[in-house]
Amino acid sequence: MKEKLVQQNIPYKIMIEDVQKLIDSTPVRDNKARAISLETYTYTEYHPMDEIYEWMELIKDKHSDLLTQHLLGHTYEERPIYYFKIGWPSDKTKKIIFMDCGIHAREWIAVAYCQWFVKEIIARHKNDPLLRNILKQVDFYVVPVLNIDGYIYSWTTERLWRKNRSPHNNGTCYGVDLNRNFDSHWCSVGASPDCESLLFCGPTPASEFETQGVASIVETMKSNILMYLTIHSYGQLILLPYGYKYHPSVNHYEMTKVAEKAAAIMKEKHDIEYTVGSSSVVLYYNSGSSADWAADIDIKFSYTYELRDEGSYGFELPPNQIQPTCEETLTSMLSLFNYMNETYLEQLEDENGAAAINSHWFNMIFSFSVCIYYALIR
Repeated sequence: MKEKLVQQNIPYKIMIEDVQKLIDSTPVRDNKARAISLETYTYTEYHPMDEIYEWMELIKDKHSDLLTQHLLGHTYEERPIYYFKIGWPSDKTKKIIFMDCGIHAREWIAVAYCQWFVKEIIARHKNDPLLRNILKQVDFYVVPVLNIDGYIYSWTTERLWRKNRSPHNNGTCYGVDLNRNFDSHWCSVGASPDCESLLFCGPTPASEFETQGVASIVETMKSNILMYLTIHSYGQLILLPYGYKYHPSVNHYEMTKVAEKAAAIMKEKHDIEYTVGSSSVVLYYNSGSSADWAADIDIKFSYTYELRDEGSYGFELPPNQIQPTCEETLTSMLSLFNYMNETYLEQLEDENGAAAINSHWFNMIFSFSVCIYYALIR
């Protein structure tokens, strides 16, 4: 490869000299599950799936007033896929922010972040005015691990496994890239019909149980979904639709403005810079992604997060970077939620009965009052 690059005068940089050496040296847990409790659960290390299942059970039992656990479906290997619904009960139809995590097996930081996110929402919601108002009107739907079979395989057999584990071509190859399997210009660009490819799009759109589970619940509720978030690594990017074409989404300007503010706030946390832009522009062309599919079915805000880093560790992000990565990512998401709160939600009364008025409506009321005043004095 290096010879070919030199022959064509193409500059290159080696980011990782020896990937296997990095895998062997990275201090991660073995695959043996251990008894856990919420009080001692460590969010700054990667956890095998058995522990994540147990963590989910503990969370939903302890915080049943705010959080419920639901079945999304089952994997090819018949493992249950669960999602959390987080929000205060309401008689009214609520808005939804949907988040899928762990769609690619080797992207462990995405799975770690979603656990961090759930933990932080629970810890902050009583004392955070933003979250208090949001959780009265919005439910978070969080899938902590979508590609469970692949995630387990990345712990037990092949650390850099990407796909799920469904068999194809009479069992000669395994796995579909779930983020190429959604019905959004399926297998048209940046995907492969070859089942041995890392980018195998599957035999048909939404052929996989995991994809079908997401599609079923999201399509049912799409008119109420404010935002779709899909969490990945690596590259330090906040991506907008689309990946399959250069032409941007309908509300590209608004989405860009919101994401750029979130990235700026993100940088303030640990001085890590994230790039904002359409997938096809700042990353590469791809089709069949969950974020593009969400935009195609008219979900107004759809973002793909590519978390740390930019290639020094790649998918082997060390555990000592879990906390700063999660902290900066949560900071940026709270910025997104704040925009949703100010622009698309009502400002309800707080616990003391004092009404918090949305600044947009305040400005309208103030302007109207001024007009009436001058009309009367004339």
